[in-house]
Amino acid sequence: MPLWLLPLAGYLLGSIPFGYLIVRFTTGADVRGSGSGNIGATNVNRVAGAGAGLATLLLDMAKGYFAVWLAERVSGGEIAWMALSGLAAVAGHLFPVWLRFRGGKGVATAVGVFVPLCWMGVAAAALVWLVVVSIWRYVSLASVVAAAALPLSTYFLYAPGTSHAPPLTVSFSTAMVAILIIVKHRANIGRLLAGTESRLKFGGQ
Repeated sequence: MPLWLLPLAGYLLGSIPFGYLIVRFTTGADVRGSGSGNIGATNVNRVAGAGAGLATLLLDMAKGYFAVWLAERVSGGEIAWMALSGLAAVAGHLFPVWLRFRGGKGVATAVGVFVPLCWMGVAAAALVWLVVVSIWRYVSLASVVAAAALPLSTYFLYAPGTSHAPPLTVSFSTAMVAILIIVKHRANIGRLLAGTESRLKFGGQ
């Protein structure tokens, strides 16, 4: 495979709409017509139940991971192609060609992408997500804040204990993923500002 095809392969992998397919096969419904209209795990959970939501979450993460894994195998471990393929996978999830470019919000796919690129950066961003959810109980707010934190956590934790900064392609891809995720949450941000965003419920509270 010519290396320039790797981002295309990453896009096609990322564009597999697992949430849409799972709901279609289990209930016959179009998940885009229910709840928030999103094809991601949160809306799938609302529409088709926790099992379907969990399956969507894991598969969306897996397609991001596999896009980077494939790029690593084909390119001989060239980090630039791995990062660009991961960015393309997130873009594929956000704008899938199969669903007229109406996709999810990219958080789970981004986690799958950056685990092999900088797992400690992902862990730090996940900790930020957990803290924000625990305090304010807004999943959307936590996702936006964690996305904003990811470029910084990846930069500082890419090679801890050394002076090595991540390659430019990694920093570029991380920044672009963060921007895309935040932009895809613009409706949530509007509801947060208006005070109408739904809170996550813990134990029925």
